[in-house]
Amino acid sequence: MNTEPAPRWRRLEPDERKEQIYACAARLFGERPYSEVSTSDIAAAAGVARGLINHYFGTKRELYLEIIRRALTVPRLAVEILPDGPLELRADVAIEWFLDMVTSQERMWLAAIAPEGIGRDLEVERILEEADRESADRVLEAVGLSRESEHGPELNALVRAFGGMVKAAGREWLVRGSLTREQVHLLLSKSLVTLVGEVFPAIQAEPPSPRQGGRE
Repeated sequence: MNTEPAPRWRRLEPDERKEQIYACAARLFGERPYSEVSTSDIAAAAGVARGLINHYFGTKRELYLEIIRRALTVPRLAVEILPDGPLELRADVAIEWFLDMVTSQERMWLAAIAPEGIGRDLEVERILEEADRESADRVLEAVGLSRESEHGPELNALVRAFGGMVKAAGREWLVRGSLTREQVHLLLSKSLVTLVGEVFPAIQAEPPSPRQGGRE
């Protein structure tokens, strides 16, 4: 991976420059603990003035939180690229996309699922929760459902529970080396097919019940 600072003389559009800063910051936060990365480090890696980081993202903390949010939120693009076809095919493509995404930003993804150094405060917890809910919404959207539909909150919760297994499987693969990518793909794709094809219909067949504890 090229770690040289970006050329200072290259003119970029504001959105391109912002994405360049984001990419450099994500790489540095993935390589080193939060406390060991300064805005000066990020500015040097991106080839920009430190003030430009403040202009686009605010503080180092706000930039880090934005990186966590983006790293853990499944974008709508992941739904749009799914092919027409049986559930098994769509699940296979979705998991392949996810594993490619994780591979492309491995260190940052691992740091995002267990953020350290910044503290597990209420704002961090809120971002993690929102990312899980939005990502679950993408899964529901992919199968023509939504959190607003009947049993939608329960279905979203089921996908979030599946998401916990996704993160655990990712650590077994990337950190411990106890599973291969192919084995993780098999585990997640088969589980997703079972969740959507068998568990969802069983939940939807139940009569509506009053909400019990917790927030949706």
